[in-house]
Amino acid sequence: MSPTAPPLPDDLVAVLKRMRLPYLRAAAPEVLATAKAQRWDPTEVLKVLLDEEVRGRDEATKAMRRKTAGLPAGKTFSSWREQDSSIPAPTQQALATLEWVKRAENLAISGPSGTGKTHFVEALAHAVIDAGMRVSWFSLESLTAAIGRAAVDGSITKTITKIIRAELIVVDDIGMLPSGQAAAEAFYRLVDAAYERRSVVVTSNLHPSGFDTIMPKTLATAAVDRLLHHAHVVITEGTSLRLQDATAGRGVMPLT
Repeated sequence: MSPTAPPLPDDLVAVLKRMRLPYLRAAAPEVLATAKAQRWDPTEVLKVLLDEEVRGRDEATKAMRRKTAGLPAGKTFSSWREQDSSIPAPTQQALATLEWVKRAENLAISGPSGTGKTHFVEALAHAVIDAGMRVSWFSLESLTAAIGRAAVDGSITKTITKIIRAELIVVDDIGMLPSGQAAAEAFYRLVDAAYERRSVVVTSNLHPSGFDTIMPKTLATAAVDRLLHHAHVVITEGTSLRLQDATAGRGVMPLT
């Protein structure tokens, strides 16, 4: 706040607190001082103050959604190296528009470890939140644990309903660890509940058609059938980007 911006009167601060307008309240001294100096129209003052409140609330909502989504590493498109990915650039750009999320279509990305699957999907997830939507992020193990806890107290339906409030639901790194009946049931329940209603993204070192090699065949087949019905299937290939970074000395700060 500049020296020319006097504080708001206490009674006005009290009203703004009661009306729960914290961002407007924070911006008001500076905005009002500027408006007075530049002789703004009163409607412009009101618009600027309300825009500040909306902006602040939007940013707070995005921060809360990032926290509750459970995103793994904070990786966004700002650190994504499009040219190093084996995903065709037109495919990357089309997925980044998020039109497929608005159509409740799915995405399956499979390929070797280290080929950028999780980084790309997390960047998409951040973009979804920036676009005003919600994300739920799981590994197959964490999804299984969540459904398992719900089974104990009979709240599976409630838990699944809460998960699919998000417009984008991610199950990351399927196939990295062995999966049994409980994992297959959890995965099937999620995919079935989200079918044609929400976008589900899976990343795996296996193509989804091979999920029956790590899950009971009947459940895997039913889940994959629903998953791929409205899905974009992307295959990554090549050597690990992490290994390339390590070999090139980009994985750590140089020792001195």
